[in-house]
Amino acid sequence: MILAALVCAMLVLLFLRVPVAISMLLPCLVYNVWQGIPGVALQRCMASVGSPGAFPLLAVPLFVMTGYLSNAGGLADRLFRLLLCLFGRIPGSLAYVNVISSLLFSWMSGAAIADAAGLGSVLVPAMKKRGYNEGFALGLTGASSLIGPIMPPSIPAIVYAVSAGVSVGSLFFAGVLPALVLTAILCVYVFIDAKRNPLRDENSGPKIPLKTALMGALPVLLTPVIILGGILGGVFTPTEAAAAAVMWVLFLSVCYRAISFRGFYDVLLKTATTTGSIMLIVSAAGLFSNVIAREQGPQAVTQAMLQLTDNPYVFLLLVNLALLVTGMLLEPVAGLLITVPVLLPASIEFGIDPLQLGIVMILNLVIGLLTPPVGLVLYVLSAVTGASVQTVVRGTVPFLIPLLITMLLITYVPAFSLWLPGFLGK
Repeated sequence: MILAALVCAMLVLLFLRVPVAISMLLPCLVYNVWQGIPGVALQRCMASVGSPGAFPLLAVPLFVMTGYLSNAGGLADRLFRLLLCLFGRIPGSLAYVNVISSLLFSWMSGAAIADAAGLGSVLVPAMKKRGYNEGFALGLTGASSLIGPIMPPSIPAIVYAVSAGVSVGSLFFAGVLPALVLTAILCVYVFIDAKRNPLRDENSGPKIPLKTALMGALPVLLTPVIILGGILGGVFTPTEAAAAAVMWVLFLSVCYRAISFRGFYDVLLKTATTTGSIMLIVSAAGLFSNVIAREQGPQAVTQAMLQLTDNPYVFLLLVNLALLVTGMLLEPVAGLLITVPVLLPASIEFGIDPLQLGIVMILNLVIGLLTPPVGLVLYVLSAVTGASVQTVVRGTVPFLIPLLITMLLITYVPAFSLWLPGFLGK
């Protein structure tokens, strides 16, 4: 009953538009004062971001900075021009470019918001100019931006790995095939749409020689090689790979003369703001997790699930439904930090691998980025394109179908998440 009251209090604060970290923190502080828990214990819980086990969290600001630098340094534009040349005049070419650009940019950003902001400002106007429906362009850009949090380097994956006590590198590799599955399903959706709407102007793109576009984008394409190749080869830890990625992207931005001192200052400011928000949520979630543990929340959820069903497939369905609702109310990082301590023990009881659970949880929660009332990607697309939030929402609704299909495939085909880490011995 106490735990239920705390959760209800947090939800009430969220509906009142209190920031997520404060919504988690206030009920927990009231609980700890009521229970007479010493201040030292509170300090220990809030210091979770500084504990030795949280060292991988140092990669978060570095990958955030990589994403912002990629936007400011024009790296996303170079990928865009290369893909335009590659896809040429095939039906639906710009829609395919949209999806593949998100796939390639995901190797550098790790966050859907960075993808939506960086590529949305370029792709949506270009698609509208070529005769694509505005809603379709907005919806496809929003849906493809969700590849970022799944494909490594993924910021939600780092947060889950720290919370669940699993290897960050293993979880990175567990997300590769699911991200490719989502990419393939979105490409199928684009193919079907291109068959239905064949009369778009596919010849209005910039006339750039393929060799020129390839040479311009080739150094950018080395970024994922540095990140994943370094981790796989044992050269870097994930945190060190994040630092190497920042240095490489900064080097490219300077070589391309695409970033000024003012632009670099803006990148630092945005990185600090985003990192501060994430770390405050992590700290508040450390206290919230301690309360959940004291009230034996994981044990209660495990017992309730075992009484309700002994079938792991039914359990996964219930987990998906619960996480979809959670994603509508909380951003992915906050959702992970609250739900991992509760769902992980129950999933282990049902024989579900923590790596698979991590990918399932991340995918479910990032779908919430396209659904009101939180839906951060919706607001970002509205801001960078000038479209109303209502227009963005209407455009994204049809794309929930391929996203849900992907979610079911990842949920019920464990090999998508587990084969590559097993093959690489991670």
